[in-house]
Amino acid sequence: MTKETYYLYFDDSGIRFPDKQQKPVREDGMDCFALGGILLKKSDRSDTITAYKEFRKRWRITYPLRSSDIRGKRGNFVWLKDKKLHDAFFNDLNAYLCDIRVVGFAAVIDRVGYNNRYEEKYAGKPWWMCKTAFSILIERAAKYASENNGCLKIRFEEAGKKEDRAIMGYWKDLKKEGMPFNPSTSAKYASLEATDFRAILLGEPRRQMKKSPLLQIADLYLYPMIKGGYAPDYFPYRHLMKNKKLIDAVLPPEKIECLGIKYSCFDNR
Repeated sequence: MTKETYYLYFDDSGIRFPDKQQKPVREDGMDCFALGGILLKKSDRSDTITAYKEFRKRWRITYPLRSSDIRGKRGNFVWLKDKKLHDAFFNDLNAYLCDIRVVGFAAVIDRVGYNNRYEEKYAGKPWWMCKTAFSILIERAAKYASENNGCLKIRFEEAGKKEDRAIMGYWKDLKKEGMPFNPSTSAKYASLEATDFRAILLGEPRRQMKKSPLLQIADLYLYPMIKGGYAPDYFPYRHLMKNKKLIDAVLPPEKIECLGIKYSCFDNR
């Protein structure tokens, strides 16, 4: 039986260094680093991109759909300050994001909780948060692909030479050594072995620019998943969950902890 090829398109959000605080401090208390986006079948990529083009055409948009600009009604999206346009646009955007054949995956790490848990253990020099987030995100997407008779390819937004090299290094480590966590403390997650990663992951991760339609969709999916960890009543998060567009809404409840969106170090939230 021929295997299905899945693609994971992911973006990042936040500062990946544990000791770097966000400035200015956010009023909503969110302080995290996250990697996440969308998983889709190779056979669905063309239709997904077509839907993206049609959405932009309806709104006469010739520039990228940047989540932060849309939410902040700034830059190219300053016109969203008009309430009538704002409401119509977001109704259409929410409908569009729920019509495409993708599923959202993410790994979100709370900075305060991460430092409380690991700063002393690692003598004040814990891992970059992206190492933890990347390993978890890729493993969960790989498990999903494998359970659906598939293999996995990775696409991510370029962030900088140092950061991109780190991603490539984490990828190689997964295929060489498996998950980087203590086996005794992570036993309940039934971690994949290096041999599993070599069998499921195809090629190497490819960097792409923000102009990639699928990375823009990944960006639009990522923020609601992050916000959901801090405010589960956030409407875009609830809307995606209700329409079964996030992995947590697709999985049976008993599998969410091990295969769903990972909210790491949210102990005190």
